This record gives sequence, C-alpha cells and structure tokens, in this order.
Amino acid sequence: MNDHYLKKLDRVTAILTQLQSKPIVRAQDLAHKFEVSVRTIYRDVKTLENAGIPIVGEAGSGYSLMDGYKLPPVMFTKEEVLSFITAEKLMQKFLHQSLGNHYQTAMEKVRSVLKYSDKNLIENIEKQIDVYNYHPKTEDNIKNVIPIILESIAEKRQLTMEYKTMDSKISTRTIEAVGVFFEFNYWYIMAFCTLRNDFRQFRVDRILQIFKTQNPFLQEYGQINDYRKNGNGNKTTVKLLVEKNYESSGKFEKILRIN
Repeated sequence: MNDHYLKKLDRVTAILTQLQSKPIVRAQDLAHKFEVSVRTIYRDVKTLENAGIPIVGEAGSGYSLMDGYKLPPVMFTKEEVLSFITAEKLMQKFLHQSLGNHYQTAMEKVRSVLKYSDKNLIENIEKQIDVYNYHPKTEDNIKNVIPIILESIAEKRQLTMEYKTMDSKISTRTIEAVGVFFEFNYWYIMAFCTLRNDFRQFRVDRILQIFKTQNPFLQEYGQINDYRKNGNGNKTTVKLLVEKNYESSGKFEKILRIN
C-alpha cells in the first residue's frame, strides 16, 4: 500500500471520528482541517458510504451520521459527559502545548461514542463554562518536548539537551528523566543529571534542543513525588541573620527560596 492510500485511509478514519463526535460536519470545515480540497472530502464521504456507513446530508450543506448509529460499544452517562466538558476546559488552559493536539484527538474519540442527544448537550453547554487563567502560557522551542520526555521515561533511555539557565547561559546536559510536573505556571522535568551527578529540576520552556539517546538509565527510579518530597539531592544549610527588633516588629517575612 503506497503513501497516498495510507494518507487517505487515515483521513477517512478521522472523518468518521468527526462525524461521530459532532451533530453536523461541513465539508468545508473538514477540508480546512485536513488541508485538502472540498472535492477530496466529497470522495472520502462517498468512500464511507460505500463501506456501509449511514451518512445523512448532501454536498454543500453538512453531513451527519444516522441517529442511533454507533460503532464503539462504549456509552456514558449525562453526568460523565458534563464532567468531560469541564475537564476539557481545564485542559485547554493548563495542558502543555506539546500535548494539546494529542489531547484534542483523544477528546474527539470520546465525543464520537456519545449519544446524539449528548452531542447536542455539549453544543449547548460548552460555551457556558470557562476557566480564567491570569498567567500567560510559555512558548516552547520544541514542538513535542513533553512526549519526547515521557517516551524516554517509558523506555528508560537517557536524554541529551541544550538548556538555557536563568542567567542566560547555555549548557549541554545528559539527564535521566524521573517525571514531569506543573508548578507556578511552568512545566518542569525532575531528572538525574549526569553532569552534576545529582537530581535537578529543569524548566521545560528553557530547553533549546532535546534528543532521546540509545543509552539506558544508569539506575532505577521511584515515583516523582518521592523526589519532590524528600529532595534526594545534597542539602544546603542557610543561616539568615536579621536585626532582633526588626523580626519582633511582626514585619519579618521569610521570602528566601533555595533551588
């Protein structure tokens, strides 16, 4: 099977998912989404019809699946559907952008198994829910940075990266990622740094380049919360000296943070 037919198969399958996830789908919107001509969408819809998929509608208006038609055997309650909508709003604000497209595709698959009435419920309620985020999202230098990190954890392979520090210095690090976490509006990696021979955390938006190597981890790691709570690295003792009368005045506030 050549590349042309593989692309068509992927597109036709994705169109079927779109039809299952929305009450009405316009050919123009599908053409824009998949970056093809409207006539190509017409042919793809015809392919689905020839395969026995009951599609209602005509070229130039919109398409939908016959009410009651379902491929997957999964069903959700109305309460579960509402929880999906709320969770989706949260994810749109806080999900890292390198995972955004994957999450959107996953949600389309979830929507595709909903009953027709539940699809209408989504259409009516999703614009009535919002999450206000007062912090701007950071921009990544790398498109799929978090998926690369997660793959390295699953495969237990080291990562090599170029990293920009707070003082704008660039260093090359080889790390063994333990996990990722979100804190103070930024995504971080918790990792063992072979250069420092210790555990470090790195802000994801400061990674300039990252590559998954074929080198296996040098050791086994536990859960990320073990390292976040216990702080496996070397500890530094800090003594803070202040004037006695200043501290007793009630105005003293501890603002020192050691990283």
